[in-house]
Amino acid sequence: MEKRIINPWEWQDKRSYVQAVEVKNVESTLYVSGQTAISADGKSSDEDMKTQLIKALQNLEHVINEAGYEPRGIVRLNIYTTNTAELWPHFPVLQDWIAKHGIKQALTLLEVKSLFETLKVELEATVVK
Repeated sequence: MEKRIINPWEWQDKRSYVQAVEVKNVESTLYVSGQTAISADGKSSDEDMKTQLIKALQNLEHVINEAGYEPRGIVRLNIYTTNTAELWPHFPVLQDWIAKHGIKQALTLLEVKSLFETLKVELEATVVK
């Protein structure tokens, strides 16, 4: 697999994403449903934003690994949150996770009216290998 990063500017580097990712010679592609702070027994978290973000990242990584992929193969990440102002102080948690795995992904962040039950953040990814 070949990945080419397209960044006509530098400002996005501080925000831990890229403007575009071109991928060639892909062996396979994994489309991951939105991962949230839901426990292994299916219980939605009612904890704070930071705790939910950490659990959503853990769940995302678990699904990716279970499928035989690696987080560094993420080429697209969509973040849905019920409150961007509440998410911003914890954005370094996401940035650290991205840096830890060497991920270079296109990213979209959307504030939505609500998510399932008590959830505050959801992560949807496209992963290649």
